[in-house]
Amino acid sequence: MMATTHVFTGLAVVAPIVYVRPEFATALAMGAILGGLVPDFDLVLAHRQTLHFPVAGLAVAVPAIVAAAVAPSALTLAVAAFAVTAWLHAASDAIGGGPEMDPWNERTERAVYDHVRGRWIRPRRWIRYDGAPEDAVLGIAFASSALLVFDGWLTVVIVGGVAVSLVYTLYRRRLVAWTPDWLE
Repeated sequence: MMATTHVFTGLAVVAPIVYVRPEFATALAMGAILGGLVPDFDLVLAHRQTLHFPVAGLAVAVPAIVAAAVAPSALTLAVAAFAVTAWLHAASDAIGGGPEMDPWNERTERAVYDHVRGRWIRPRRWIRYDGAPEDAVLGIAFASSALLVFDGWLTVVIVGGVAVSLVYTLYRRRLVAWTPDWLE
């Protein structure tokens, strides 16, 4: 899935909390945004292996949620939003295609690495590849729910993210031809 879809997923997950506790909107949004983006920082390393923890991430997310529930503060809620969104990012990569530049060719049976079992989880391909039309639809659905509770600069970020998602979706398959060989 697109990085924006992961971010919108996190924002949608924290939206009910923001609705009840709007004073924590910024902390929750920042945690969710970073949690949606940071796992893909491994793009230049072993993508979907180095910073993706689809199983082990739950062992971090659950205590973070407990800490935020017991002692709600901007910090504990931001950390919980980050941990949950980063875990969801890694886990949901298994519902898409592989990490290669052209996953629609289905050249690999590796979606995301499970550090607990020491093996790759196979791609389900429900979302055929990042930037597929169904990815854009899913992202827009999650962004829409986030727009119901977030306002101000976060509205601008969300709407901007939707625009980026749509442009990426339009050009995604053409990007492979434009990619330098050293990046493949």
